[in-house]
Amino acid sequence: MNKKNELNETIMLAILEKRFEANMHRHRQVRWEDVVKRIKLHSKKISALINMEQTDGEPDVVGFDQKTGAITFMDCAQQSPISRRSVCYDQAAWDQRKEAKPKNGNALSLANEMGVILLNESQYLFLQSLEDIDTKSSSWLLTPNEIREKGGAIFGDKRFGRAFIFHNGADSYYAERGFRTVLMI
Repeated sequence: MNKKNELNETIMLAILEKRFEANMHRHRQVRWEDVVKRIKLHSKKISALINMEQTDGEPDVVGFDQKTGAITFMDCAQQSPISRRSVCYDQAAWDQRKEAKPKNGNALSLANEMGVILLNESQYLFLQSLEDIDTKSSSWLLTPNEIREKGGAIFGDKRFGRAFIFHNGADSYYAERGFRTVLMI
């Protein structure tokens, strides 16, 4: 199946429901009926979920705010989404490279085009607490301004049974480093 050509709201909801039911450890206190209700209430955001799915993120529910009713989706693919790898951190980093610019672009711009944002450090560690991710890959994370202003960016991975947050030049890119996203509906 070519996901890029065939995904629509109906198919996306079926994919999400199947993933939701198969991974209850990610959302023990959430009912599928509440997820569907929330998505339909904010139907414009389904395109962002479709974008997450089409780029191999495998979005799933990881949170529910009882006060506001907001549902949090994160990319739950075991490794950093393959369609989002080999990117530098942001447009400024991409522009700064004189040679060997990443053909796939940069994480922040791509996430913005998808209608989502990169996971921040605490969100990434929360996702790592639910299950082991990025055991063979790494993912750019939303970087604090004080680090970015000095030319750096942060990323996370899991090695030796432990989640690590580390830094790199924002203009670097690697075949196994991509980015993970979050969407609140």
